Amino acid sequence: MKKKFLSTKEVASFLDVNEKMIYSLISEKELPATKITGKWLFPTHLVEKWLENNIINYPKKMNLPLSKELLIIAGSNDILFEKTINLFNKLNSDILAVFGNVGSMGGIQSLAKGICHFSTSHLIQDDESEYNFEYINNELGNELAAVVNFCKREQGLLLAKGNPKNITQIRDISRSDIKIANRPLGTGTRLLFDKTIENEGISKNDIDGYDNTFRSHMDVGIEVFSGRADAAPGISPVAYILGLDFIPLRWERFDLLISKQNFFEKSVQLFINLFNENLFKELSKKLKGYDLSLCGKMIFPSTI
Repeated sequence: MKKKFLSTKEVASFLDVNEKMIYSLISEKELPATKITGKWLFPTHLVEKWLENNIINYPKKMNLPLSKELLIIAGSNDILFEKTINLFNKLNSDILAVFGNVGSMGGIQSLAKGICHFSTSHLIQDDESEYNFEYINNELGNELAAVVNFCKREQGLLLAKGNPKNITQIRDISRSDIKIANRPLGTGTRLLFDKTIENEGISKNDIDGYDNTFRSHMDVGIEVFSGRADAAPGISPVAYILGLDFIPLRWERFDLLISKQNFFEKSVQLFINLFNENLFKELSKKLKGYDLSLCGKMIFPSTI
């Protein structure tokens, strides 16, 4: 299980700096910390949030009105979801839907800043029994109107066709002959991967390629397909498309998070209603690896 608090040595290792730098970060950069019996302790979830909030080139709060002719979506990427955006644009000539692939956490933060209509997320919570709500509460509070499911999909390890390195379990990725491609911090796939290796007692320092990150599921899949990596955390639809082998880890929920301000916008409602159309259903049948039994249903407020 993830530790709730880190020591000075542990947070220095997490941030890849020396311990002396940590004291400067506390005073100069407001790194979250508390001092108990003469020792500094760092709440793990607040350190992670502090790191994400200090990403450079991340848009600050803009307070700009969103155009009714433009549907702005930010968050985690998904193959079926991006095809659905294309379908939406074909059917709605007066509204243009655009997507920013900034990861699940980036999407939630964009929604909190009011610079997108809704976000997409699949962040597993610490207790591993639920998705997204813990992070929504931290960033949005009571500004959330609804969580609508888009799909359920299977996360796991993408492997080269035929599994030439004979990778049979997650622990095998720490072998010296295995190199991986990874997803960036702030993505739901990276969060699940990090939790999985932590639960297995695997150190990231023992994984070749751990810091070699790629922005999309297809990008890491291509790394494995090309032979530049032996394995990568990813979703089963990528394995089906590229003809890769796949070790399943768990099914996850991929949700749309919508704020109170935007829920009744015409563009948002048109997008959600698209899930009931035959054209969308025909599109989804062309891709393997998805469970759409909850698609379009309200996860919050709960109706299921």
